[in-house]
Amino acid sequence: MAVDGELPTSRVLSRDGTEIAYWMTGDGPPLVLVHGAPADHTRWRPLLPFLEPHFTVYAIDRRGRGASGDTPDYAIEREFEDVAAVVDAVAEARGVAVDVYGHSHGGIVAFGAAGLTSNIGRLVLYEGWHVPDPDVYSLPQGLDRRLDTLIAAGDRDGVVELLFRELEDMSDEDMATFQAAPSWPGRVAAAPTITREVRGELTARLDPERARRITVPVLLVTGDRSVDPSKVAIDSVAKALPNARILVLVGQEHVADVLDPAGFAAKVIPFMLSDD
Repeated sequence: MAVDGELPTSRVLSRDGTEIAYWMTGDGPPLVLVHGAPADHTRWRPLLPFLEPHFTVYAIDRRGRGASGDTPDYAIEREFEDVAAVVDAVAEARGVAVDVYGHSHGGIVAFGAAGLTSNIGRLVLYEGWHVPDPDVYSLPQGLDRRLDTLIAAGDRDGVVELLFRELEDMSDEDMATFQAAPSWPGRVAAAPTITREVRGELTARLDPERARRITVPVLLVTGDRSVDPSKVAIDSVAKALPNARILVLVGQEHVADVLDPAGFAAKVIPFMLSDD
């Protein structure tokens, strides 16, 4: 059962047999949404009203949260396979290529999935991609222990707040808005998965040869006020991809699609609907 009590539209089996759940809504060409860490499919609620008139949205629960399954041993490569499995299932059902939008850790996962399937049409990555030096994704010294201490104490709200305060330098105002969003309970429920996923990101090294094989149009999105570590490599990543462009969201941080969904949609939807 998902955090919000709604049953998923469907489930697919990933390569290792893990069930990955997703929710379908909207009308139009298919768009798979891959949330970051910590989160579940409810993370997209602020953005969905702006996507649903244009796309049939397939919002997944990544493994280890919500209605999706999990395995005792975690590896980020299994998440690449999860997203590819959903994309392939949607493409088979719809008979067309599938656009994918991944945020943060979900962007890293979507980037990896793009090397496993030929059914992706366009790829939007918001401050989440493979980088030349994945050590940039390392947690600040001691932060993993502080997170583990909060998890052990049962303070999952504190875990999520600490993560975004420390990694994204989120302001008090934005934090209050973030905590009031309908996605907050899903983020809190996923708190125990944070450290394993951050450790997985340390293996997300940019492979130029594999990047050259991702020939679909790719939009790399960043906020000009964001301190996310992915930003240091955005130009290198864009150059490694055959068909990539960069979008800088003025006045925004790491979660503009939650804090300013209308403005975010106005910038990103034209790319996804473009014939270029």
